[in-house]
Amino acid sequence: MNIRRTTKGRTVMTAVAITTGLVLTVAGCGGGGDDGGSDKKTSSSSPAKNDDGGDDKQDSQAPPAKETLAEVKAGGLTLAVTSAVRDDGGFVTVEGTVTNGSGKPWVAADWRGDESELAKNGGSIAGASLVDQTGKKKYLVLRDTEGRCLCTRFTGGVLSGDTAEWFAQFPAPPEDTTKVSFQVGSMPPAAVELSEGE
Repeated sequence: MNIRRTTKGRTVMTAVAITTGLVLTVAGCGGGGDDGGSDKKTSSSSPAKNDDGGDDKQDSQAPPAKETLAEVKAGGLTLAVTSAVRDDGGFVTVEGTVTNGSGKPWVAADWRGDESELAKNGGSIAGASLVDQTGKKKYLVLRDTEGRCLCTRFTGGVLSGDTAEWFAQFPAPPEDTTKVSFQVGSMPPAAVELSEGE
């Protein structure tokens, strides 16, 4: 009888010990870890996320806040020129944005130019030009040997309400030319001042 009670007692004690261990493990992993840890993580990481998120938003909003050198509008489109820089190698890189406020998708078909060679560029800014009023010269977008422009191609077009960035490279006018007119498609000419590259 004593042996039987001892064995029975050990079995019961073992079962109680295992059950207690499991309960404590579940409580430690589930309730205690979530309540204390998540509150601490939320309170300590939330401000960091808000701070980081705010900084990231400010950083990501900084590029659109570039100084606008010129802005022209026509047909629901707004063309902004944000830089026109002389680069080493004798060319000028002009950059900016186009915002489609026309109420329909825009494919830049009339911006690619009239030359048959430029048709390969699809919807692009290949038909843009720089005009040097002082030197009375017009500079076209540079192209590679296969007729592809050194400029932005608007693949898929620009949806209504969207803004797309663009660039175009041109031969550089003489050093004494500091102002030019940028023109593309049916947009009015935009007078821009050239700056020197760094």
